[in-house]
Amino acid sequence: MTTGLIPGEQPPDPRPTGALPHQRHEPDGPAAQHDENRSRSSVITARAAASFEPVGRSVASARSFVRDTLQGWGFADIVDDAVVLTSELVTNAVVHAGTSADVLCLRSDEGARIEVADRYPEREVPLQGTAVNMGSPDREGGRGLQLCAALAGRWGVEYTPTHKTVWFQLDLPARAVGTRAAGPALPSELLPLADGRVRVAVVQIDRTGHITAWNEDAEDLFGYPSEQVTGKPLTDFAAWPHTPGTSTGIAEALRLSRWEGSYGIRDADGRVVPVYASHLRVRDTGGEPSTVCLLVRDHERAVLQTPLRVPASDSTGSTEGQSTDPFEVFIGSPAPDDLDGLLQRTVERARDMLDGDSAFLLLATDDETELEVRASTGLPSARQRFARVPVEAGPGRYGSARMPAVHDDLAAVPGAVPLLNGTGMRSVVTVPLKVEGRLTGSLGVAAEAPARYSNEEALRLQFAADRIALAVESARLGELERLRRGSLSFLVEASDLLAGTLDRDQTLALMAQMTVPTLATWCAVYTIADQSSEPDLSYVLHEDEELIDGIKSLLSKVPPPDPVPTPGARVWSTPGENAHQAALRSSMRSLGLSSGTGSQVTPGIGPSLATASAVGGETVVLPLVARNRVIGMLTLGKPADEHFRQEILELAEDLSRRAALALDNARLYSERTAISQSLQRSLLPPELPSIEGVEVEVIYRAAGEGNEVGGDFYDVFPIRDGAYGFAIGDVCGTGPNAAAVTGLARHALRLLAREGLSGPAVLERLNSAILDEGARSRFLTLLYGEMRPQEDGSAELKVVCAGHPLPLRLRQDGTVEPAAEPQPLLGVIEDLELYEETVTLDPGDVLLCVTDGVTERREGTRMLGDDGLADVLTTCTGLTAGAVAARIMRAVERFASDAPSDDMAILAMRVPGLQQD
Repeated sequence: MTTGLIPGEQPPDPRPTGALPHQRHEPDGPAAQHDENRSRSSVITARAAASFEPVGRSVASARSFVRDTLQGWGFADIVDDAVVLTSELVTNAVVHAGTSADVLCLRSDEGARIEVADRYPEREVPLQGTAVNMGSPDREGGRGLQLCAALAGRWGVEYTPTHKTVWFQLDLPARAVGTRAAGPALPSELLPLADGRVRVAVVQIDRTGHITAWNEDAEDLFGYPSEQVTGKPLTDFAAWPHTPGTSTGIAEALRLSRWEGSYGIRDADGRVVPVYASHLRVRDTGGEPSTVCLLVRDHERAVLQTPLRVPASDSTGSTEGQSTDPFEVFIGSPAPDDLDGLLQRTVERARDMLDGDSAFLLLATDDETELEVRASTGLPSARQRFARVPVEAGPGRYGSARMPAVHDDLAAVPGAVPLLNGTGMRSVVTVPLKVEGRLTGSLGVAAEAPARYSNEEALRLQFAADRIALAVESARLGELERLRRGSLSFLVEASDLLAGTLDRDQTLALMAQMTVPTLATWCAVYTIADQSSEPDLSYVLHEDEELIDGIKSLLSKVPPPDPVPTPGARVWSTPGENAHQAALRSSMRSLGLSSGTGSQVTPGIGPSLATASAVGGETVVLPLVARNRVIGMLTLGKPADEHFRQEILELAEDLSRRAALALDNARLYSERTAISQSLQRSLLPPELPSIEGVEVEVIYRAAGEGNEVGGDFYDVFPIRDGAYGFAIGDVCGTGPNAAAVTGLARHALRLLAREGLSGPAVLERLNSAILDEGARSRFLTLLYGEMRPQEDGSAELKVVCAGHPLPLRLRQDGTVEPAAEPQPLLGVIEDLELYEETVTLDPGDVLLCVTDGVTERREGTRMLGDDGLADVLTTCTGLTAGAVAARIMRAVERFASDAPSDDMAILAMRVPGLQQD
């Protein structure tokens, strides 16, 4: 992969030289010609290219390449669309077309152009402009091009004799970089209120997002000394909304030349302090960029907030053509281009217009049965954000959000406006936001004094709400579209990661890591072994690693959630309630020990309070259902005073379905692997017996991943006093079917040999047993023998070699010779005439027995063979049996670079020399 910067220069065409495009697929008409001219005139400032092999894993690699490239260029706004389109196009190339894929990313001032080329030019696509239907979205073919048409600003297809290239252009959205404005002189009584001395925290962030400066006001506001935070990422302290595909993230905000807005900073006590921030991007004399952040308490935002520029009225002699749009008059100009900014601006202007103490705006859910708090001012926003209230709540005419309502005194009608319970607000006016008669939201202004509002104020607020309702709905739909695209990209990558492992523990870790912090602040995974088992807490993760142990300890002490198979998220209040009770008990104990030193109080109260804050928000449980059975629960949690958005819960539900299937597949794989390994181990002989006067060593390798036993087998076992049987054989084929015959042969040999039968009689009866298996029978080569150590230090062997590679005898002088004659193999004919041969091993002699996986080891056209094995054995004079077997195996492994395709067994027996006795 190569990436290069080309400052101020148009790069050459990245496609092969001399290759003319056979077809271009683009929008027709003058607009298309204009877009094409604009695309050709854009200056390319950077490029990145990579090639991917025609294998399935290349799709994930291509997605990571495009994501890393665009994020490195600062193009976070278009990353999700680019990843989805690249995934589809590379899949078409490496999976459907079966060729390698070349991906090229080009950066310009307007955005990014991405090209995906494959080597299958015969794979044509229909021209746009004809009446050809590119197919259903449910079909595999054509879906990538449909996505290009839906998501890309411009796209096309080009053909050459050797390549087909599909390209798409994604343009960056326009962004406001900040404005300057001045407000009028105001009387002192109209100035914003501040609590005592206003402290402005000045924090400087370098280009990598790490803190380089932290002033005294920052220490006072957040409790951290400068040396404790310097050098750490701002993300360790900033409480930023983690919503995929929606709004601006902290990394993007720090890269903008100018940014203003609200977020939170976690102080030294673990609490989130709401702040209003003004970011300014600067560079030093050496050209190194950094960001200066000015932070104040959120309710003191007037110190930093840029005044809104309101168009002058006609009475001031405005020039012709000046905007008099009521929306611009109310919301100010320029209007925010994101939903959160628009809603926040709306509630602030509504509060100011009616001279209220607070204001709030709620958006309706899809079914219009609930309203979700999306913006507020003058209220505890951390607690209220994304909270939900029913549309019909409370008695009388004040309960319906579908009509304007004025409430003179909330104390007289408790619960009329649930959002304001416990806030100190007494009077309120609320109006609906409607688009084409459909309820889309509700806007309200409240005051601490009773009887502040009348029908006149309601009409004024309703007029303003009518002006902004369409803009709010349009921005909301845009946010949902961005969220949908981000969710699609998130689920694509999640599915790919979950499908890439069959390990249970790794699957649990992936589930948690994909959830935190993208969907939740912390999560816990419960697993259920079977229907009669209780849920077991298997994995806990929090975005702050220091809180994991506290949450795990808390959850282990409370009853697990009920394994209900009903789909969807359900609220689980037990963790938050128990955490608060534990914190209260800890605080009371610490107060009882107040006469002690501070070191006695801090350890007792700190962890409990931190845990209570971490799990004190909303907690939801999603069932993990696979194959019609609940196999666990995925628990997601927010810190104190935070709630989940419905879109996040829906995304989490989609993730839980994929995770449940992956977890169940991992469970089934583990169970079957355990069963397979247990059965295979039962086919292997127990430990080799210790034979006085004879060294015995065995090396066994089964072919295939996960196989411990194959078609080759060995055995050494006592027959009677002073006599031992040994065998090495090879069943036709490998894998489980061959292993079944292996078990039959090994157990039959032991049983027949201990009946006192001779070697030929043992093999003849084994041959009959194999033939009795019928269609399951397989022919078998077998070397069987009986060994009896002698008093003079030698060993007498009686062997039968039934179709097996001949055993080799190594004498002390280095001579190698066969120790038996070949005879018919087993499992082919019924009447066998086998005979027994006697071999005497003198002191220092070695008998080597192998299966054909050793002698038939290949490298291209070369084969080790019997002669090659004999040559290696001649170098083993004076070695122990174990050393001989190890040298043979090393020679076999070094003979070829590829993994062995056949089972291998090596049995070495040596009579120690007289000098070792």
